[in-house]
Amino acid sequence: MSFKRLIILGLLVLFVSCKEEPSNVDKASKPNILLLYMDDLRPELSSYGQSQIISPNIDALAEKGVQFNNAYCNVPVCGASRASMLTGMLPTKNRFLNYNTFVEKETPDAVTLPQLFKQNGYTTISNGKIYHHLDDRENDWDAIYRPYAFDNNNQGLAPTDYWQSLWKDYQLPENIAEYKATNTGPAYESADVNDSIYIDGLMTEKVIRDINKLKDSDKPFFLTAGFIAPHLPFNAPKQYWDLYDRSQIKQPENYNYIPKNAPKISISNWPEMRMYSNIPKQGQVNDSIAIDLIHGYYATVSYTDALIGKILNALKAAGLDKNTIVVFVSDHGYNLQEHTQWAKFTSYNTSTQVPMIIYNPLSEVKGTTNALVTLVDVYPTLAELCSLEIPASQLDGKSMVSVLENPKSEGKNHVFIKKGNGFTLKTNDFSYTEFIKAEDNSLITSMLYDHRIDKEENENVVNDSEYKTVVLELKNILHSIYKENIEGQENKN
Repeated sequence: MSFKRLIILGLLVLFVSCKEEPSNVDKASKPNILLLYMDDLRPELSSYGQSQIISPNIDALAEKGVQFNNAYCNVPVCGASRASMLTGMLPTKNRFLNYNTFVEKETPDAVTLPQLFKQNGYTTISNGKIYHHLDDRENDWDAIYRPYAFDNNNQGLAPTDYWQSLWKDYQLPENIAEYKATNTGPAYESADVNDSIYIDGLMTEKVIRDINKLKDSDKPFFLTAGFIAPHLPFNAPKQYWDLYDRSQIKQPENYNYIPKNAPKISISNWPEMRMYSNIPKQGQVNDSIAIDLIHGYYATVSYTDALIGKILNALKAAGLDKNTIVVFVSDHGYNLQEHTQWAKFTSYNTSTQVPMIIYNPLSEVKGTTNALVTLVDVYPTLAELCSLEIPASQLDGKSMVSVLENPKSEGKNHVFIKKGNGFTLKTNDFSYTEFIKAEDNSLITSMLYDHRIDKEENENVVNDSEYKTVVLELKNILHSIYKENIEGQENKN
């Protein structure tokens, strides 16, 4: 090789190495993401003014970051809601319908949130329940973990099927035996065990191990902690049940009646809870079981709060807290006997409102905001905070960075929520829902709740003359802006 060619080759190597160095520095300087993802959690936390809940670690996170007091899911069903949030795409008549949603089947061309971060040099790790299904969009992650799922089993089951056979995770011998024999068990359990015994505790230990490994990596990370709690069954170590005085736990004031003028189609018969062995197949639970269920819900929230505290302490001990954006959110809300209903699967505020906290250590802004936002806004927000280019013409959400910079911002004028054939337009003042026939898109019935005076949604005022103008305005928005979502004419992905 001639001397001249050697010089050219040397310059070329030098040029390439100079081109690569800024890229590596850029990756190292990008903020990390820690997603704390809970299941079935409504804003039932002390930081949200619910003084009966003991949640000191989540409350402390809220004090450091920005807490969203007016955040909503887009589908009050776990699988569909997670698909919507992680793609940044709204549900439609034919997309993101129920728990059995698979992102890779329904939106195969979508660039998901973890995929975007992976494509931009992040290490992506799925711990616990992130997508509803363990085997959905597996290539989005560098690693996937759920307790027990990848253990050898003598049934020859694939990890996702093995997980489905054990996720209820009872610890008391009589409940283990019942679950093994019938694939069901009681709706709640208090076992005198350590935090690490239940599945969420095992998952937390894995997250902490990941943190201790990632602190030595030269790549930023997108790390998740997907808690099952407070999903049914309400299983938690006894010490968290003992935090609460059962005599002080109350049923909601509207537990024994449906809203005035509410359409029957809007009221759930809560089939999910009726699958548990100590819950009647028809009719309401008795008052004693109702108190047990609420007690169990509180206990699982406090249990998860303790686990979150361990994760955040590990993040700080590893020196990663100064460059890690923490997002705390739930996939949807939950009914605790309001209007005779349990669980989710309704168009009511108790099913659709979620807690959301974002802590950005690179920002000095903190506090609470009443800005109206939804879960599809999480995707563009994290992309903007990390300076990542979002996929063209995919996202239905809007970045919340302006709200994070100024919590007094108003947020959106309205948000869209879908449950079954119920299509809801939520504004700051009202919640308007139409139930629409799938066959011909004709109206079945509707309801309107005035959240200025009736956030508990005790009276449907859709037919009151004083709200006639409001109904017409909201109806027009619903059928113009969200026409394709209602009628199923998808034009993206």
